[in-house]
Amino acid sequence: MERIAFIGLGTMGVPMAANLARAGYAVQSYDARGNGTHASVRHAAEGADVLITMLPDGDAVREVVLEALPALEPGALVIDMSSADPAGTRALAVALSAKQISLVDAPVSGALPKAKDATLALMVGGNAADVARARPVLEKLGTQIFHCGALGAGHAVKALNNYLGAAGTLAGFEALLVARAFGLEPQPMLDAINASTGRNWTTERKIPLQVLTGAFASGFKLALMTKDVGIAAGLAKDLGVETPYLRETLRLWREAQKKLKRDADHTEIFHYLAKLRAAPARRKPVRKRAGSA
Repeated sequence: MERIAFIGLGTMGVPMAANLARAGYAVQSYDARGNGTHASVRHAAEGADVLITMLPDGDAVREVVLEALPALEPGALVIDMSSADPAGTRALAVALSAKQISLVDAPVSGALPKAKDATLALMVGGNAADVARARPVLEKLGTQIFHCGALGAGHAVKALNNYLGAAGTLAGFEALLVARAFGLEPQPMLDAINASTGRNWTTERKIPLQVLTGAFASGFKLALMTKDVGIAAGLAKDLGVETPYLRETLRLWREAQKKLKRDADHTEIFHYLAKLRAAPARRKPVRKRAGSA
């Protein structure tokens, strides 16, 4: 039986670690808030065959993995399931390779319900042998596993996926605001859109379940969405790809992050957009015709 060190027991990490334990793995967990089975990262990593990280960003991942490194034996496998910068992932792999420790990036999509029932979609990066070794573990967490390419590919695809999700969220929420201003009832509009080509995750899930109910509790923070869009923008910039729509999407999310509370759910960007709509429109001055009084 493989022993797994699981670092990061946040919204997604708790059910993911529980699913691994339920599958028969010996799970040694740590979380900075103190709700893990072990008192430190290094203690949790002792004797582990696999180290899984589920943390807010790549900086946190690097700090944790390097802290765990002295406790990991050569041949151990690190699986980073966080959303992180692909360049940082590849840099971390260099540090690990000196001790003959492999790294796979496998960020997730599907939010809390799919984390709970182990039906997440996993975007995986790494060499074929390492991914094959990670697969039995990943199969206990998700039902759709996509090997996207070399190390860092999973993180790149995740950032691009969340950029598309962030842009779609803005578009869906703006459409709702326009519909309301026109006097439309939201549900018939959504029914029509969701039977048509304009449907997306926002029209199908976020608007009916989060906005119209007033819940604004998807479980995914606005700060994390902003961070992921920033990773996508940074990737485009480093590759020399001009992306004006991506830049504008990032600007709006960053502005909303400044205006809303620190721990705001990402769906609360609706409030930011609604306030933009409430701003009075500028009217151009009417020019008087020549000779008029």
